Amino acid sequence: MDRAELATFLRGRRERIAPADVGLPAGRRRRTPGLRREEVAQLAYISTEYYTRLEQARGPHPSREVLGGLTRALRLSDAERGYLHELAGVPPGPPPGPPREVRPSVQLMLDRLPQAAAFVTSATLEVIAWNGLAAALMEDWSALPRRERNLARRAFLGSQVPGERLYGVSDAGEFARSSVARLRNTAARYPEDPEVTALVEELVAGSPEFAELWSLSDVQAARTLRKSFRHPLVGLVTVNCDALDLTDQDQQVVVYTADPGSPSEEALRLLAVIGTQRMDVPT
Repeated sequence: MDRAELATFLRGRRERIAPADVGLPAGRRRRTPGLRREEVAQLAYISTEYYTRLEQARGPHPSREVLGGLTRALRLSDAERGYLHELAGVPPGPPPGPPREVRPSVQLMLDRLPQAAAFVTSATLEVIAWNGLAAALMEDWSALPRRERNLARRAFLGSQVPGERLYGVSDAGEFARSSVARLRNTAARYPEDPEVTALVEELVAGSPEFAELWSLSDVQAARTLRKSFRHPLVGLVTVNCDALDLTDQDQQVVVYTADPGSPSEEALRLLAVIGTQRMDVPT
């Protein structure tokens, strides 16, 4: 435990937080920038005396629960949380759950790829962001409840016709195996997240195929470099597949592109015009 650096770190983070940031009145008689020690202690659910001793480099070894309270009170980032635990000599516990928030810059990148179908999945294979061409090629996820945006759930609990489970893709079997491996890694990273646990239990109970693959304990997810979609309006669309990992968010950007001058490129151009409108509505 590095008491001196821990004290400096806590004091610096306390002084940078405005009272309004945590819903406290600013008042007129504040002699120090940021929060008072007693306010941090109150937000962290510890005594003011205990927190004061930590800032004076003479406090006892803090528990993981105390560090969790300080993380919330001081609004620390993931990197700062890890540094706090390192200074205290306490290994951090598992993260609370897979992040679902997509950075605005990532969504902007998707929107600026008009000739590519691109989307983002969370660590549980939930589609959490997409551009218009991805929705036209695969599905309009904005029209679905969150539960039905999960690709693993669709792959194993969707239509009874295998080719229809995943938008008529040519690599449904490979995707099934890779998704199980990815979910196994996710379950190991978030062992205490109830949503991850519930998803795995649902898939094991509802799909003999998933249960069999899960029992193999494979953790290596194979990358697919090329696949074909059988789209109901434009027919066969063959695309190159690139998956870009956003490691800090535990998310993955998937980009589908067609070869220049190919019939699939023409099909994607047509889909960009058609969008997600239905073509089978009677006039």
